[in-house]
Amino acid sequence: MTLVPLRLGYVPLTDAAPLIVAQELGFAAEEGLVFDLIRLQSWAQSRDMLGMGGIDAAHMLVPLPIAQRLGLGPAYPDFDLVMVLSAGGQAIVVSAALAVAMRAQGHGFGFDDPLAARSALSGAIGAVPPGRLRVGVPFPFSTQAELVLRWLDGTDLADQVSIHTVPPPLMADALASGEVDAFCVGEPWASYAVERGAGTLLLAGRAIWAAPPEKGLVLTRDFAGTRPDDTGRLMRAVWRACRWLDGPDNRGTAAEILSRPEYLNLPPELTERGLLGRLHVSASGEVRHYPGFIRFHDGAANFPWRSLAALLARRIARQHGLDLPWATERAMDCFRTDLYRQHLRSAGADLPGASARIEGSLAQATVVSAEKGQMILGADAFFDGETFDPAFAAR
Repeated sequence: MTLVPLRLGYVPLTDAAPLIVAQELGFAAEEGLVFDLIRLQSWAQSRDMLGMGGIDAAHMLVPLPIAQRLGLGPAYPDFDLVMVLSAGGQAIVVSAALAVAMRAQGHGFGFDDPLAARSALSGAIGAVPPGRLRVGVPFPFSTQAELVLRWLDGTDLADQVSIHTVPPPLMADALASGEVDAFCVGEPWASYAVERGAGTLLLAGRAIWAAPPEKGLVLTRDFAGTRPDDTGRLMRAVWRACRWLDGPDNRGTAAEILSRPEYLNLPPELTERGLLGRLHVSASGEVRHYPGFIRFHDGAANFPWRSLAALLARRIARQHGLDLPWATERAMDCFRTDLYRQHLRSAGADLPGASARIEGSLAQATVVSAEKGQMILGADAFFDGETFDPAFAAR
């Protein structure tokens, strides 16, 4: 059988695993595909390569196709997010100077308490120049930016923070050089900064939002519409890789694959930390156990809820002075629950009865009705207790 080649772009992160595993373990070949995996250096490059036709699909920040649909980027063909690839996997890291000041106040860097971490950071703000807290994120339109701003909303820190874009592999350099005072990034680049002695892990992204959607599989609408068979095969191959990645005994193998020179080019022990939820918060070896630090499949992690699009569009619209009802409608249109149902029903994916929900309403995993029987949704609560109903998104 002749395999159909697809060019897939990825930025070197742990959460690129579904694309890499799908190729390396044969899930792509089972669908009659072969992936040409293109390593990219930044999210702007990922956007541009997809928009200009240099790649067929991309591992991409979940909010990025929303921003494109809202006109906050180059004039490319419409992007569609057809499935979520991962939830969680992010960490906030602070500089050595901030860590010393926070420890002096008695903060123990427990990695799981957003209120204690925020209070300690506020008390240590004197360790950076007055009125300035520079925080690196991988792109302005990223889940990391949403996490940082949500965490600091309504506090004095919110008035002092400035957001800076830094490509993930360069976060440790930016922290070590003083370009930023802290950053929020996906693994393994938080652990890499710790290993280099450049920073200390302060907080897991999942401590702020129990199910922060991190990366998605993004295509142009033209590709999904004109090549439906290849779209379905691509989605099924990647979905099966996501399911394999959440198998309890598969994370070690995944770390070995991801760490290879052609992918992350890091020691497997470093890649393994986020995958196993055994994070070293400092160079002295303090370990924090965070089960479920990153999820690729369990708890309906792959479903592209339209309500997620509305939630993420809210902050983007407000920051850029866009009409909220218009932005909400545009954002929800690019999360393709219809394609998810169409192409993954035959693979046995759990399919919820609705395509939107009240975000932040689940404090724990919950059994809900599905197209066929029942399914389990993972916890998705926000640390601040907010819930978000897309029916009222424009108010």
